[in-house]
Amino acid sequence: MNRRYDASKITVLKGLEAVRRRPAMYIGDVGIRGLHHLIFEVVDNAIDEALSGNCKNIWVTINPNEIIVIEDDGSGIPVGKHPRFKKSGLELVMTMLHAGAKFDTKVYQISGGLHGVGVSAVNALCEFLEAEVYRDKKIYYQRYERGKPLGKIEIKGKTKKRGTRITFRPDDKIFKKVKFDYTIVAMRLRELAYLNQGLRIELTDRRTDKNDVFQFKGGIVEFISFLDRTRKPLIKPIYISGQKNSIMVEIALEYNESYQENIFSYANTINTHEGGFHLAGFKLAMTRTLNDYARRRNQLKEGKSFTGDDVREGLTAVISVKLKDPQFEGQTK
Repeated sequence: MNRRYDASKITVLKGLEAVRRRPAMYIGDVGIRGLHHLIFEVVDNAIDEALSGNCKNIWVTINPNEIIVIEDDGSGIPVGKHPRFKKSGLELVMTMLHAGAKFDTKVYQISGGLHGVGVSAVNALCEFLEAEVYRDKKIYYQRYERGKPLGKIEIKGKTKKRGTRITFRPDDKIFKKVKFDYTIVAMRLRELAYLNQGLRIELTDRRTDKNDVFQFKGGIVEFISFLDRTRKPLIKPIYISGQKNSIMVEIALEYNESYQENIFSYANTINTHEGGFHLAGFKLAMTRTLNDYARRRNQLKEGKSFTGDDVREGLTAVISVKLKDPQFEGQTK
């Protein structure tokens, strides 16, 4: 059957409608991975506060009926009226894709980048979301259902706290199954605590009374020890850090008795599963440095050299870079 295709057939989705219509484009899928990405997206906003020096504590709570509460002691989402859009900063962040202060490097020198789906997409995919902002000694509150505000911001009272508290429940109409896995959440929060030295992240599961506090003064050096906890190390962890052209680099590594390599790379605390220049550069530098070292000490035969596989056998390493305006492959980082 011939169906006429013209301009009238083009559909334009407004606001967060596109997120609800095609959620996998924003969170990867509507299964376990996408479900947990809702938590991590909100936590990443708190991590950005920590990277800017404004946040020292993050609390994540899984409640019965799969209601999630995420609170931080950062600066709090701005609640004043935006001069252009004539809405509060909170409502803009919650209802408009790509709205936020990460686009302004004067506010966030370092953040998880501009390719995150944002808390607005989380809002769109939830049955309800409640935002409480502790700012200017006041408690500001707004409730949303399936991405739409139910009213204007209310002032609920006074407080000495500062920060943001987000409460939400994923929408059963979107996700195949709404059931959070404590282990999946704990793994990511532990990882974030290692990558943000000294940051305290507390995870509580009120369904089972589980509780963990993740805080590591040793940062990625402790991360290496954790990764190699079932392997026998051959050396003490080596830690290297430096900064050049506004790019901060941290590397921790050690060799163990295994034959596998285990290298984890991150950009602004986001796991770069598919690699990147930071990982490729590290591998090249490791191979070149060990070859140069061996040649200077006449430990290599004429014309022979170590390959990358030789150098990385039994190596566990963590590479963490922090930089302005990172570019990630893929919508969900």
